Amino acid sequence: MSIRKRISILLFSCSFSAIVLIIMFVNFTINDIFKEYMADVQNKRYERIVSYLEEVYKKEGQWNENSGIELMHEAYMSNYNLTLYDDKNLPVWGMNPMDIRNKIHLENMKVQDEGVYSSNKFELKYSDNVVGYVEVGQYAPLLMAEEDVLFQTSINKSIVLSGVFTLMIITIASLYFSKQFSAPIKEVANMSVKLSRGEFNEKSVTETDIEEIVNLRNSINILAEKLNKQDMLRKRLISDLSHEIRTPLNVLQNNFEAMIDGISPVTQEKLSRLNDEIIRFGRLLNNLEKLKEFESESLKMNFHSINLINLIENLYNDFKMEAEKKHISLKLTKEEDINYFILGDADKLKQVFINLVNNAIKFTKEFGEISINIYKNEKIYVEIEDNGIGIKKEDLPYIFEHMYRGDKSRHEIEGSGIGLTIARSILTLHSATIEVESQEGKGTKFIVIFNSIDE
Repeated sequence: MSIRKRISILLFSCSFSAIVLIIMFVNFTINDIFKEYMADVQNKRYERIVSYLEEVYKKEGQWNENSGIELMHEAYMSNYNLTLYDDKNLPVWGMNPMDIRNKIHLENMKVQDEGVYSSNKFELKYSDNVVGYVEVGQYAPLLMAEEDVLFQTSINKSIVLSGVFTLMIITIASLYFSKQFSAPIKEVANMSVKLSRGEFNEKSVTETDIEEIVNLRNSINILAEKLNKQDMLRKRLISDLSHEIRTPLNVLQNNFEAMIDGISPVTQEKLSRLNDEIIRFGRLLNNLEKLKEFESESLKMNFHSINLINLIENLYNDFKMEAEKKHISLKLTKEEDINYFILGDADKLKQVFINLVNNAIKFTKEFGEISINIYKNEKIYVEIEDNGIGIKKEDLPYIFEHMYRGDKSRHEIEGSGIGLTIARSILTLHSATIEVESQEGKGTKFIVIFNSIDE
């Protein structure tokens, strides 16, 4: 069963149950109120009849066959029976109950116990003495005129029609809102199925103003985009890795075939150059092996307290001469009298900063500038900034991926493309983070953030 059908059935069932309960409650309440009203009207009628006959007796001083007989017409029209008795309980005059029972409009009265005749006898007093009795008989608990019956029926019909009309509106609303809920969820569900099949180019575009569904849709779109990028990176990794491995192998194969065929003489210079290719090939494999160790977290780390400023200063001195050969200005700035102690593996961290500074020198042109800045603000920050070729905006999210080299200008500079991946893996093991800011043609800044310790 689809989610839309489930939501529609749920909304309809809840609404239908609520409406039925409301109709029953309103109907019972109105009927009770109406019965109370009619009972009050009936009691007032009894009081009026008694008062009228007592006034008649007061005027005439005795009972006779005409005493209050004008009440008969009203009683007949209002479906009740009157009998007048004197003080000795002897009848003075009375109506025939069968006359009321045979009236046509009585048959239309929807009342309980219809057809069961009942009567109430009331005392008639004058000067605090009982002078007679009047008996009011009827064929229903409440005396209702035809207009009263029609009014009560109309109320009941209106309640039922209101319930039916409300149910129709709720049914339409249920179908509409269930679609509002289900359409984006269904699209996201279908999209997730496509993602599981490797179709990463899909995107959810159904509009909705439901915050949770908007977040779900945005998340699945971001996931699809990332999976698509990861798939592209995977293919690019295979291509780059194949290229990095094939290049030294082709050089070796071509040169050795030329020497074997006698086309190229075997010289010390050529053998040395071939040996360099073998070393480069071995270095690539070593780096890949290191990356595997870092990512599997199987590498043993030797953690101890390190004064980070000493490590950075030694690194600065090591690279200063190399930067001068390229006519690059390398500067180190630090805050004085500050302890930069962290917990970590000095050799592994040195590898991180060697990679970052070496990259800065490689990608900075002659007469460029590189600055290393270390400062403390709750945490310890190390910034390595250059004014080199920079990184394209679309490449920034992926520079820490395996063998990602970015644009062509960066490919032209020698490197394996996994140095930053290894650096991030080392920093992750140190509970540190690395951030990058770059603008193409203006330079790059790497920011490494450590948790400090008290020394």
